[in-house]
Amino acid sequence: MSEGEIDMACGTTSLWAGETTWFCCGGSWGPCGSTGTGACGTCQSNAHMAAWPNTSQACFDITRPDLCGESIVRRGCGSVMNVKHQCSGASVCVTVADCGPRTKSFCGESACCNGTCRTNRVIDLTPAAFSAIGNLSSGKLPVYIYE
Repeated sequence: MSEGEIDMACGTTSLWAGETTWFCCGGSWGPCGSTGTGACGTCQSNAHMAAWPNTSQACFDITRPDLCGESIVRRGCGSVMNVKHQCSGASVCVTVADCGPRTKSFCGESACCNGTCRTNRVIDLTPAAFSAIGNLSSGKLPVYIYE
């Protein structure tokens, strides 16, 4: 663990499976310029954080994962999740710090490996979190999500 990181309890109870992409938030870091700190006000690109499409009713009204057949449970700001790359098995513990992705805009989009695909964007990771389990240049990954 690096200086300043918080030791979070990452769970092993299956929560969801789907596709992840990455997004920028907070101060300038890596491929990101400075941006806002997200719906929770805490999001930073250099930290292991995520955006979840059902952090609140207002968030859900924007992301609408239900329009893609996803019945995603509500998990608010500060919730901790373990995101595991389906292909490599690499995992990262993240804290929900924003609302997103806008799942309804990507219905049917998929990421695959070894003949198995995950469909629909169900979580976005900061560049720091995404790069802990995959290469930023891949753009999207099939993942399992645990709590």
